Amino acid sequence: MTNNITIRAIIIGLILVIINAYWIAISSELWYSVFTAVSLFFNTIFCLFILILINFLIKYLIPKKAFTWQELATMYIMMCMVSTISGHTMMMYLVGALAHPFWFATPENEWQSLFWQYIPNWFTVSDKAILTDYFQGESTFYNLRYIKAWLVPMLMWSGFIFVLFSTLLCINVVIRRRWMEEERLAYPLAQLPVEMMNSSSFFKNRLLWLGFSVSGTITLINGLNILVPNVPRIPVKFHEVGHYFTSKPWDAIGWTLVDFHPFVIGLAYFIPLDLSFSCWFFYILTKVEKIIASSVGWHNMYLDERSVSAWVTLGLLTLWTGRKHLIKVGKQLFTNQEDSIKEPIKYRTAILFILAGFSFIALFCYFAGMSLWAIAMFFGVYIAMALGITRIRAALGAPYHEVVFVNPRQFMTVVLGSRRIGPANLTIMSFLYPFTRCHRSHPMPNQLESLKIAQQGNMLNKRLIGAMIGSIGVGAIASFWIYLVIAYKYGASAELHGWLSGFGWESFNPLQSWLSHPTSTDKTAIAFMSGNALFVLFLMAMHRRFTWWQFHPGGYVLSGGSWSGMFYIWNAMLISWAIKYIILKYGGFKAYSKGRPFFFGLVLGDYIIGCMWNILGLIFNMPAYSIW
Repeated sequence: MTNNITIRAIIIGLILVIINAYWIAISSELWYSVFTAVSLFFNTIFCLFILILINFLIKYLIPKKAFTWQELATMYIMMCMVSTISGHTMMMYLVGALAHPFWFATPENEWQSLFWQYIPNWFTVSDKAILTDYFQGESTFYNLRYIKAWLVPMLMWSGFIFVLFSTLLCINVVIRRRWMEEERLAYPLAQLPVEMMNSSSFFKNRLLWLGFSVSGTITLINGLNILVPNVPRIPVKFHEVGHYFTSKPWDAIGWTLVDFHPFVIGLAYFIPLDLSFSCWFFYILTKVEKIIASSVGWHNMYLDERSVSAWVTLGLLTLWTGRKHLIKVGKQLFTNQEDSIKEPIKYRTAILFILAGFSFIALFCYFAGMSLWAIAMFFGVYIAMALGITRIRAALGAPYHEVVFVNPRQFMTVVLGSRRIGPANLTIMSFLYPFTRCHRSHPMPNQLESLKIAQQGNMLNKRLIGAMIGSIGVGAIASFWIYLVIAYKYGASAELHGWLSGFGWESFNPLQSWLSHPTSTDKTAIAFMSGNALFVLFLMAMHRRFTWWQFHPGGYVLSGGSWSGMFYIWNAMLISWAIKYIILKYGGFKAYSKGRPFFFGLVLGDYIIGCMWNILGLIFNMPAYSIW
């Protein structure tokens, strides 16, 4: 049905898109409160909670005007779309990278001679007079001169985001039935918003409010500690313990965080035991591996190279296992058969949009200066990693899947060497790096989870896809515009946290190194990558063949890399795994099911009270407690 997604829900959703674009950006850059780092976004759950409270009031006063389940879901999904764009996980990186190469160029780093000539004039702003107030602040973006200078880059990059993210959505439409209806994947992270919107008894459960009270009280007290230091702080956030290991080879353990985040413990409760076990086990195993390597004098373990090969392998495995479905869908492009009655758009339409989308992306990069083979390789790795991340989220509900320094650029420079790739390709890839930097708020898994929520409410229709695509378009423009407004007001190098001015070093310092000192194929790294790919295949084969095998390939790829998804949360995952293991062992599935509301409450208490502290901080322009 199309009419269960009303026009008023879409209009309110678009307003919430703009509000969330601003809220995410200002919180991230002014106070470094990152809403979109974890898989279930803080801001969207908080806004959904407020909408439900408002709806309770509307039901009491004007019952006929109350929002339906489908309307609440529409607004929630639209907010999720903008949350994959704004904030400290994509748009901040992009805007920070665009402003960086001309402002920070010096005679010492030789950027002007190394790669200025490969930057298209429609990519960014090169005039330092325009960039001065951007970095220093105490100005306004609402100056015709500034708007004219930034208009073309803003429209071009917003258009690129719109097409790329919409293309990923069409890919999700193609794989949706296979994963939802044939394989019946669990989508653990969709459970909380669905329960909040759909279950009339959800907010009446005492265990829910018990969990809410536990985590909410902790967050309330820690927030008070920021304002009144005499109030004791409850230490649930990151504690670094690696510095206690000072002698060799134990010092190779490196920076090691221990945390007790209630919301992570809550989210991890819904993860299958073998995955949560594998996440913390393989993380600890990597630390042991570092110690052993240090004891024998081996300093380079190629963790990032191994990680990218693991993610690519997982993505290719996903394609292979779904090959029959994909072949069936592909045939519909050339025949009159149509097997997509229950889909929001026809398969043929989705395929044509995918082809058109990638054609636009290829032309965008080609006219920017990239070679066609480099474009194909870069986005081939990008899509493989996107499929791997989406598969893990859909099947297992990983609460956090950051993989910094694991990306197509890393893969290509290792396999081919910077000399063979060439300066033009490397320069454009450095501007694309923000899309692949950490994968925390990756659009594809969030889009598929949104389609799962829509399936629950019989909302899989063209209007839903239109609302999602509209949210992407409005969200891209709004987010880019808002970042420029914030930068010119506060200053990227002044009052803001520093990522807008500092992120570009992560994009362009490697580029400077590759161009100044060209590299060749790293055969040792390729050997490690190949061995790692075989190990992922081994883990997958064992996991599918033997029910007693507890080492999940998903846990291995999540814990890989020098800065992996388990870097921050391995300890909380271990705690949640132990709790769930004990409950299942002594109480069985019945006890596990009864305990679900308590762990939902742990998540909600952290999210709701934490976001309230953030709002108070923004209102009164003061530092406030940050959940993450």
